[in-house]
Amino acid sequence: MGKSRARLFRRAPRAAPGPEQQRHGERGPEEEAAAELLDKLQHPSAEVKEYACASISRLLQQQHVIPAFVQRDVVRCLGPLLMDPSLAVRETAAGALRNLSACGGFDVCDDMVTNDIMTPLVALLKECSTGLDANQLSPKKCRGVNKNYIEDIANEAINLLWNICECNNTALYIFNKEGCLEAVLHCMKKFATNVDLAISVANCLQAVTEDNPDLLSSFNASAQQILETVLLCPESTMKHILLRTLIAGTIWNIKDTIPPGSLGSTVNAILKVFSESLAIDAGKTIIRMNEAEKIRLKLAVEAETEENMSDTTENCVLSEDDNMEEMPKGKLRRENDVSDLLPSDKWELKEVTALLTAQQTALEIIVNMCCNEDPSDDEWEELSSSDESDLFMENSYNEGSGLLLSPLCLSDEVNSAFLNNLIPKKILEKTAFPNSVALDICMHNPSWKPLIKKLNAVQCRALTCLQSILLVSDVDCLGGALALQSLAQHLSQLIFSKSELPTDTEFLEAVTSALRGLLQTMASKNISQCMTPEQLLALCEAGIQSSNASVRVNVVSILGISGSVLAKGQDTAGILKMIGKFLLEVAMKESSLVVAGEALDALFDVFADGKEAEEAALQIKLLPTLKEFQPVFRMRIRKEGKGQYSTDQLCVLDNVKMNLRRFIAYQETLGKTPT
Repeated sequence: MGKSRARLFRRAPRAAPGPEQQRHGERGPEEEAAAELLDKLQHPSAEVKEYACASISRLLQQQHVIPAFVQRDVVRCLGPLLMDPSLAVRETAAGALRNLSACGGFDVCDDMVTNDIMTPLVALLKECSTGLDANQLSPKKCRGVNKNYIEDIANEAINLLWNICECNNTALYIFNKEGCLEAVLHCMKKFATNVDLAISVANCLQAVTEDNPDLLSSFNASAQQILETVLLCPESTMKHILLRTLIAGTIWNIKDTIPPGSLGSTVNAILKVFSESLAIDAGKTIIRMNEAEKIRLKLAVEAETEENMSDTTENCVLSEDDNMEEMPKGKLRRENDVSDLLPSDKWELKEVTALLTAQQTALEIIVNMCCNEDPSDDEWEELSSSDESDLFMENSYNEGSGLLLSPLCLSDEVNSAFLNNLIPKKILEKTAFPNSVALDICMHNPSWKPLIKKLNAVQCRALTCLQSILLVSDVDCLGGALALQSLAQHLSQLIFSKSELPTDTEFLEAVTSALRGLLQTMASKNISQCMTPEQLLALCEAGIQSSNASVRVNVVSILGISGSVLAKGQDTAGILKMIGKFLLEVAMKESSLVVAGEALDALFDVFADGKEAEEAALQIKLLPTLKEFQPVFRMRIRKEGKGQYSTDQLCVLDNVKMNLRRFIAYQETLGKTPT
């Protein structure tokens, strides 16, 4: 049991709202607001409808409000407004539906499709695609520039389409059937002048091309040329880096449409984009951008002060009647200006957010590149077998350059591209903890605080990426004991560098997965372990308390791997006794059968052979304890297995049950053998 497959990343689903509050005979504030605003959508005035849509859009960002709107058929109320004669109404209606789809979760997206949102949405998208070339500008300015309604509507519509297609297969089918790809790609042509629209298109494309073979035939030479043009665009802003990263992910999704002779150069271009993204130091970027924001805000305050002084001087020459006439007009404009509802411009924060999103996306795609998505039964058996330790990795260190690894699942020329772009070195750099100065900036700035979660996510994705490379790399190209030991020390430092062991579940799962794969490889090559027995036990005692079963599986497996190495040494019976007691306790008391099975598997490995292992087994009474536990384990599988565990998990547990019987028989023969 135990040698888990590399993780295949999927696009994250939308979070579902909390449980709906049931009200009987009483309308709460949410219901009152929903009813009032939905009524305004029927008003003949475009300004009133625009205001209502913008207000609904803002409220729908609060998940507890969503049920009140859903109960009143908000989709059927807003859907027709996507084709309203007023462009402003179209935009705000699309924005409200976008927020509903993003914050409502799968059930709400399903409801939107059931209520036929795709019909007006597809019509709007195609009309926007046709109208993009008209370059229709409004005299109304938004943040100092003329507003392009068609592009802004297209941006909202594509984000809505992305959200729904990501959550609902019927929407994806309609996307394919209605030929939406052509309209979406036409919007991508605006990437040189509207990078925000292009990023929305790229997000949508990456979502709709994932596991969608029916769409592949639509990617003709013209469509691929558009993607290639964007991939090779030279702009260096963080938003453009994110754009190229998303397009690289889309191209990887449609790789089956690329001629075999061009695959190597295409993947080299993809990896070059990832290398560019991962090479940027996010911590230093946060520090630099934070300083830029301070300077910009300071200059803005100074400019506003000068403008106010100028206005004061000018107002002195106005008559009292002039003042009385101008004031109401100013108030009226403020009340009807929907742009006040939009977030303030924070371009520095947006740039950093784009960078971290690009890095996280690049790492997730690299993980997928290292995975076979549909392994055969034989491949699964190999990955599940505790004896097949030669499946893991190749690596070498250049002096000062870090790991160089080559994934087996790709062709030789693709392997070469992987190494030439120094992808593994940059992945290793991302596994380090985030810059402490950057973290301090984020901690003390409310609007920047969400970046902490993104920084941590990049680190965890890098660790998962490292584990994936370990799983698929060729052991014949190992860089030697020093390279592996250096990596082991790095991972150990991540775990033990602070006074207390880490408790963050996502980090623990990522770092223990990487360490598990590495220690297995080191054990297969008889390379000495860098972690002391005390460190191992400390890690396992902390990890076994985790609420995440994968963390518990990893630490038990790590202990089994290290224990099997110690069993081959001298004077190790004492530590083997401690390891054995720990694993026995986990096997007998663990609530998850998967973790209990992993603990038994680890026991089989640790006490498989050697005089030290035999001595420790006698001291902890391993044989009688396992004989007593055997019927309990069989009973648990019969009672708890059905309905709680997958078919694959049950097959592995059945294998553990069989191995337990064999191991007991083996231990009994040891007791009969004369000493």
